[in-house]
Amino acid sequence: MTNHLPKVDVVLVGFGWTGAIYAEKLTAAGMEVLALERGPWRDTPKDFATTFAQDELRYYWRHGMFQETSQSTVTFRNNGAQTALPMRHWGSFLPGNGVGGSGVHWNGQTYRFLPSDFVAKSHNAERYGPLPENMTIQDYGVTYEELEPHFDYFEKICGICGTAGNLRGDIQKGGNPFEGPRSDEYPNPPMEMTFSQDRFEAAAREMGLNPFPVPSANMSRAYVNPLGLQLAPCTYCGFCEKYGCGNYAKSSPQTTIIPVLMQRPNFTLRTDSEVLSVEKSADGTRATGVTYVDTSGERFFQPAEVVVLCAYPLENTRLMLLSEIGTPYDPQTGEGVVGKNYCYQVMSGATVFFDEEYTNGFVGAGALGMAVDEYNGDNFDHSGLGFIGGGYIACYTTNARPIESHPVPDGVPGWGSEWKQSVRANFLKTTTVGVHGASMAHRSNYLDLDPTYTDRHGRPLLRMTYDFTLNDRRLTAHITPVAEEIARGMGGREVNVAERKGSYDSMPYQTTHNTGGTIMGNDPQTSVCNRYCQSWDLHNLFVAGAGLFPQNAGYNPTGTVAALAYWTVAAIIDQYMADPGSLVQA
Repeated sequence: MTNHLPKVDVVLVGFGWTGAIYAEKLTAAGMEVLALERGPWRDTPKDFATTFAQDELRYYWRHGMFQETSQSTVTFRNNGAQTALPMRHWGSFLPGNGVGGSGVHWNGQTYRFLPSDFVAKSHNAERYGPLPENMTIQDYGVTYEELEPHFDYFEKICGICGTAGNLRGDIQKGGNPFEGPRSDEYPNPPMEMTFSQDRFEAAAREMGLNPFPVPSANMSRAYVNPLGLQLAPCTYCGFCEKYGCGNYAKSSPQTTIIPVLMQRPNFTLRTDSEVLSVEKSADGTRATGVTYVDTSGERFFQPAEVVVLCAYPLENTRLMLLSEIGTPYDPQTGEGVVGKNYCYQVMSGATVFFDEEYTNGFVGAGALGMAVDEYNGDNFDHSGLGFIGGGYIACYTTNARPIESHPVPDGVPGWGSEWKQSVRANFLKTTTVGVHGASMAHRSNYLDLDPTYTDRHGRPLLRMTYDFTLNDRRLTAHITPVAEEIARGMGGREVNVAERKGSYDSMPYQTTHNTGGTIMGNDPQTSVCNRYCQSWDLHNLFVAGAGLFPQNAGYNPTGTVAALAYWTVAAIIDQYMADPGSLVQA
């Protein structure tokens, strides 16, 4: 039996960054909004209080803040000739669970995509000629210039710390000279750099590069955001990634939006409520609401005028496939759109070991770092290189947590007394220089429903088919030596290089930046959503998150995810509610 509930104006599926953004703006416009979150309530003073020990065993190894694989997971294979198997323990990426989603355990590295990233297909084709046949990249349908005010607002909501590199077209000293024009400075100055960043900066400048402080959602000073919420200075404790911040020093939905939202009478949040499907009208032209189940197993139908998918990108794709919205992607024919263009990122780097100098990596923060952008996006000439895209190179001091961090030079055994002695000798005297590389969409990388494995509700799991492409391999082979050169210029005893070779491995952690599957674009034949992130099939269904990205840029996605959410919610308020229907004619 399914219980039918009173209708609301908007129902949100998932309550992380995008859910909080939509809810705040829509309730401020007077709409009745209901958010459904699969996981539990999470609150800073109760769940991340400073009196709690930062329990590595609980949060790092046992994944206390991530999606429970016993509830739902994904199956994985490298290619269509293999049989996909379920991920029983998260490794390569870490989907969030509960209020705040992945915005609770993120590091806070908050970039804007480059202007050329939004027109990757047309820009690269115009500059370099026809793209490879099986590369399926495309333009977003929205430009950097249109999103700039929304980037700016999100940075002020979060109090992002940094140094502008391009202020209204004028290149600024100390910032990123390659970034798109900004309408305003960062709300706060950069974080205080440590020994490692100072050495990285000096080595990069010696090579003629332009290092700049990483834009950080870890606070460099006390700050009050536009909603009146207060953030405190970071204490550099090093417990950002995989952890909540009890100091109110890391921007998250809990610290920047939710406390204001929870006071509004036209907002309702239901936790421990898992959405099973989006329901459609008899004629299949609009969504009527969603069906969800609570922890007791009781089912509910929640009707709504507008449905917004704000879950993790993989779950948004799965919900559309389960709900039979849009045509599933077929890699054999290249037809269909839902599940198309799954992308990840290509990570590599170098570890520097010092003899006398102490890097003290435990004195860190999630976004404490210096970066260079000369090899990102199309900031360099790709003629004759055989690939497009790029990545930034950075030196972060994010943590040196004892269970997770035990760097040793090449040649040291993986266990035993020699390993222990090496960990002790090197723990305080290492740093890394990393490459954060883009992922260009390819016909063979996609998401669909698994034909064998199901979840506890009997629904097919999502199946991921993914491997690094020739473009990925050439990209990382070109940029990794630059990172190595910077690392060797930092004055250490030795440098170990971690190249990206072989097939993608789903076990070791790399990045939680999964993208694609519900991509946006200008053509319903090649995209799931239009330029306003509105479903081509159901005009009152909108989609949020990095699943909208037609390909993945070299940056961390959160800043662009948020800008797209603000862009879309403005279109809903200013255009859609006055005249419901498709905002773009196919």
